[in-house]
Order: sequence, then structure tokens, then C-alpha cells
Amino acid sequence: MSDKLDDMTERIGETVGTSDWITIDQAMIDKFADATHDHQFIHVNPEMASYTPLGGTVAHGFLTLSLLSHFHTTTIDASGLGVKMALNYGSDRVRFLTPVRAGKRVRAHFKLLAIGEKRPGQWQQTLECTIEIEGEDKPALVAEWINQFFV
Repeated sequence: MSDKLDDMTERIGETVGTSDWITIDQAMIDKFADATHDHQFIHVNPEMASYTPLGGTVAHGFLTLSLLSHFHTTTIDASGLGVKMALNYGSDRVRFLTPVRAGKRVRAHFKLLAIGEKRPGQWQQTLECTIEIEGEDKPALVAEWINQFFV
């Protein structure tokens, strides 16, 4: 099984997946605010937010970042790699470049930066993740995300 993961080293530097688009609407933003207790007006009060340079409510940066798990599982098929379990190991770098306005669609692009066996049966990969905002020149965020796989 590790032979298939070894083969992934040949894809280092390549884009290994692009997700479908999803809409970040005000209801999603409000639920995230409730879950995180972050009710800053730029997220949850459309009227007040309309008077800011943002022109309206925006998604929390951490909401956008948290979508990486969804985008990863719906985009990258690891079923043939013998993976029994995967864990989020963290990030080396996260930059929030452009606010995501309520109602905008986003999608993720995943580029493989590194993959290797840390110890027998335990693999680690690093992905460069870019979340694109439909119709915007700059992405919402860029992150280096580390995952571990157990085979």
C-alpha cells in the first residue's frame, strides 16, 4: 500500500485537485459566529457593515480556512491509497488576503508540496491550499496545510 503513496512523490509541485464552488451565505456566517462566539458586526450585521470599506458583511477568515477539510474530502480521492485514517496536523503558514463577502462563491486549489513516510505506516503530506473567490483577482487565502495518513 505504501507503494501507491510513494508514487505520490512524483506529483510534488503539481496541482492535485480543484474543488467545486460553494456559496458562503449570511446564514453560514451567522452559524459560524454562533459556534465561535465571534459576533463582530462586520460578520453579522449587514446594515452596520454596509458603512465600512468592506461594503457589507464578510465571512470570518477562520470560516474560510475551516472549509479546507470539506474541500479536501470532496476533491482528493485517497480511496486507492490504503489510508485507514487521516488527521489534520496543522499549518505552517496561513495568510488571509481578500475578505469573502456574504453571497460569494469560493473553491479550493490544492498543490502537493511534500509527502513522505515519517515512520512505518504513518505518512505526512504538505499541501499549498489556495481558496479562490469567484470574480476576484486575489484569493481569499493561501495556506500550507499538513495532514498525516495512517495505512
